[in-house]
Amino acid sequence: MKFIQGRYLSVDSINQHIAEVLKRERKQKGWSLDKTAQATGVSKAMLGQIEREESSPTIATLWKIATGMRLSFTSLVTDTESSRPPTLLHRAGNSKTPMPEDALAVEILFPFDPVLGFEYMELTLPAGIKHLSDPHETGVIEHVTVIKGKLEILHRGKWIKLKKGDALRFAADESHGYRNSSQKPVVFHNVIHYPGRS
Repeated sequence: MKFIQGRYLSVDSINQHIAEVLKRERKQKGWSLDKTAQATGVSKAMLGQIEREESSPTIATLWKIATGMRLSFTSLVTDTESSRPPTLLHRAGNSKTPMPEDALAVEILFPFDPVLGFEYMELTLPAGIKHLSDPHETGVIEHVTVIKGKLEILHRGKWIKLKKGDALRFAADESHGYRNSSQKPVVFHNVIHYPGRS
C-alpha cells in the first residue's frame, strides 16, 4: 500500500518499507530492540523478524508499533512525503489490500501529512468481525464516517451503533474498537488527527 502517485505496492514491498521505516526510526531514536519492545508492547523477537522481513505484521501490531514509537500508522505503510500543491487521488478499483493475517482491510486515501497532522483512510470490516485497538498516543482523535453498512464503535466500554451517513468523533488515546455485527461488510472512512505534529 505504499502511496506513490495514487499507486500501491505489493505486500512484499510493504514489508520491505515497514522494515526500513522501523529500522530508521529506531536508529534515529537511539533505541535498541529491547527498548522498542518495551515502548510498543511488541516482542523483541517479532520486531527483529519484521526488520529482517521475515514476518508480515498484522494491523494490530502496526498500531502498537506506531503508538509506542509516536509515529502515524500510515508512516509505516506509505511514503509520507507531504506535497504542497494539491494532491489528487485516483482510486484504482482494487487498491484496498488486507494486511496479512488480519480481517480488517485498509486503503490509505491520504497518508499522514506532517504539515496538517492527520491521515485519512478507508476501512472495510467483513461481516461478523470485531477489531480492538490499543490506545494511541495522548490527544489522538479519530473521526469515523460510515460509507456503507452498519458499524459499532467501542468507546469507554460501550458499543455505539452507526449506520450509513453517521459520523463519530472520539478520543482514540484510550482503548477502542470496531465491530460489524451485520451479515454484510461495512465500509467507513477514518480521519486520524495526531496532536503536536502539524
